[in-house]
Amino acid sequence: MNLRTQPYLEQLQRWPKTGQHILAQFDADTVVVYQAYRPAIGEYAAQHQRFGGEFSFSRMSWIKPNFLWMMYRSGWGTKEGQEITLAVRLRRIGFEEILNRAVHSSYLPEVYGSPERWRARLAESPVRLQWDPDHDPQGGKQERRAIQLGMAGDVLRSYAQDWLVSIEDISRFVAEQRDHAQTNGLAKLVTPWEEVYPMSTPELAGRIGIDQNNAQQ
Repeated sequence: MNLRTQPYLEQLQRWPKTGQHILAQFDADTVVVYQAYRPAIGEYAAQHQRFGGEFSFSRMSWIKPNFLWMMYRSGWGTKEGQEITLAVRLRRIGFEEILNRAVHSSYLPEVYGSPERWRARLAESPVRLQWDPDHDPQGGKQERRAIQLGMAGDVLRSYAQDWLVSIEDISRFVAEQRDHAQTNGLAKLVTPWEEVYPMSTPELAGRIGIDQNNAQQ
């Protein structure tokens, strides 16, 4: 597996305990996001290094930069239709474009000013943004909140075909670590290395709701 990993309990010590943050694996040029699919879609993507085949470009597709948030949603790869876990490495310029075009799924007056302006932004944007409680490896809800981003239209096509650097099927790794997560073996649990993703501008951080006060809490 090409992902950098680290023992979960070591990472837990440096992750923020509260607030809204993007936890992700990244370097100077790329960032990793996760998706879970049924085998026909996931195996095709990993084999061809692009999305196609039974992948639908007419439906919104959601990405999660946080590995444990993906594990919570997919039941560590056990939920029907989510058996294949993909680690998708994309160019940071593409990820930044997704963030810049994102509109919250729910109305926030401090961001949009009025419901009418929010609805207008929703109508013109192909990207949805949601903050939800993060979860520990055994599914326990955390005070910290995790992001997920839904893409449609031209953004989805750019993500699926143009911004990709690599697509890796990490389902075997997920299955190995699932045993540690579900048998109270957290001392043995290894997860992909993640750190708080830096925002390109304070304006973007404020608009999508990043908590900039306790990023290293």
